[in-house]
Amino acid sequence: MRKHGILNRHLTGALAALGHGDGVLVCDAGMPIPDGPRVVDLAFRAGVPSFAEVLEGMLDELVVEGATAASEIRDANPAAAGLLTDRFPALTLVPHERLKELSAGARLVVRTGEARPYANVLLRCGVFF
Repeated sequence: MRKHGILNRHLTGALAALGHGDGVLVCDAGMPIPDGPRVVDLAFRAGVPSFAEVLEGMLDELVVEGATAASEIRDANPAAAGLLTDRFPALTLVPHERLKELSAGARLVVRTGEARPYANVLLRCGVFF
């Protein structure tokens, strides 16, 4: 058993299987999940776990070379927008419908219990060297 970091065995295993360029969607409870990607559903109750908690934990484990979010996040969810722009200065913003299209190509979807709108980000895995 791990003694720190992500303890969920399904998520840890899914993260270990990722490679350079793979997409990982970290999403709120309401984001439509496309057929195809592996899904690790962490949602327990509305708001638990939060988007911020899950994203922070994943960023401790992953090398990320790019991130894409819905442009609607700026007006609809300023807290999540601030978190993403702080973590990803080169954050790409696209319309929400485009983010949903891009999510179909993700290798992994991690669903949180987040209940605030547009708390979704598509991460592109990098390499540590």
